[in-house]
Amino acid sequence: MVLDKLGDSLKATLQKISKAIFVDDKLINELVKDVQRALLQSDVNVKLVFELTNKIKKRIQDEKDLKGLTKKEQLINILYEELVIFLGGEGYKINVNKKPFKIMLVGLFGNGKTTTSGKLAKFFSKRGYKVALLGLDVHRPAAMDQLEQVGKYVNVPVFIKKGEKNPHKIWEDYEPELKKFDVVIVDTAGRDALSEDLISELNKLNKEIQPDENLLVIGADVGQAAERQAVGFHDACGVTGVIITKLDGTAKGGGALIACAVTKASVKFIGIGEKADDFEEFKPKGFVSRLLGMGDIEALLEKAKDAMDEEDAQDLGKKFLKGEFNLIDLYEQMETMSKMGSLSKLVDMIPGFGQLHLPKDMLQVQEGKLKKWRHIMNSMSKGELEDPEVVSASRIERIAKGSGTSTNEVRELLKQYKQSKKMVKMFKGAQNPKQMEKMMKSLQGQGGFKLK
Repeated sequence: MVLDKLGDSLKATLQKISKAIFVDDKLINELVKDVQRALLQSDVNVKLVFELTNKIKKRIQDEKDLKGLTKKEQLINILYEELVIFLGGEGYKINVNKKPFKIMLVGLFGNGKTTTSGKLAKFFSKRGYKVALLGLDVHRPAAMDQLEQVGKYVNVPVFIKKGEKNPHKIWEDYEPELKKFDVVIVDTAGRDALSEDLISELNKLNKEIQPDENLLVIGADVGQAAERQAVGFHDACGVTGVIITKLDGTAKGGGALIACAVTKASVKFIGIGEKADDFEEFKPKGFVSRLLGMGDIEALLEKAKDAMDEEDAQDLGKKFLKGEFNLIDLYEQMETMSKMGSLSKLVDMIPGFGQLHLPKDMLQVQEGKLKKWRHIMNSMSKGELEDPEVVSASRIERIAKGSGTSTNEVRELLKQYKQSKKMVKMFKGAQNPKQMEKMMKSLQGQGGFKLK
């Protein structure tokens, strides 16, 4: 998950609230200290941390009890709302309202600007826009080659001129052709620091291209220094927003997120992994909800929509509720899951599951198994996929040889299929985290998931 340590600390704080018998000054002070510790460990500015926790404490003490909410629920609600405000409130969505809609990416070396241009291109392509990439990094060796590879990977046309040292010339030559596209993403050159020559180059490009969005790409590993970069680039070339990359691989991510949130250059996208799909709009409400273990159903549905069309989803949903699905359906589920992303990221989006403390090594093992299980299913006949009960010991040996796996791995898949049927029936009654935890514990006795 993104910001693992911060999320774990905040979930522990919520558990402390839920287990408390009374909501008194002692509990409130412990809550405030826990939040302070969690944010400081995530490299958030000390002054900002104390401003936030003072606001939380004041609201808890001043607000009257709300109808329909217990004191504990009100406490959690205040924590949630203040963290959302802390990270930017409602968030900022980019609306493509003209053609071509031009997005220029700026930033220093090493922050993943070129890779991010590909992720951004795929993001808009999946939403039905005709997208093009334009390479204007004429300084970094192999920058054009890298952008070309990125474009091929996400299946988007790339406009580059290898050997050309004048970025303005490249823009002038391609500008007429780029008018045919809905979205044009411009990858610019970086430097080791925000130097005068970089500011001058970006200013000139900014005047020529007149981008609709001028997005600064910052690595989450810079922590609190993100504020300095955001302000510097904003003053230099009118940055309209920030993309934070590498958010899954550093403890400093909280510092980077909040540092940008307090500047005029708000966070618009976040990179949460190495794959092209590990990229999403930054929505503070959903992000905080994930951190607190409450899931992010909106993000989950968006990923599902990208991976599966509505008719297939409804058909599979009906079979799922009836418990009438076979290995072909299980195969389709696995294919859909692989398109949606890693299991560990999906689990964080499912309401209630973030509080189950599922071991990371278990999730990683399951991801590895999915690939093998797809090979096993490809070695089965249509009859075996439709009725797994007919798979005998001799058939297991044949399937194992055909798929290059062991007989134990084939048996494990068949076992998983049977467990999936049982899980569907159990899900009907699982409406809250406690019921889900009971469900997972019952599966533990069947050789399935194990809880900490």
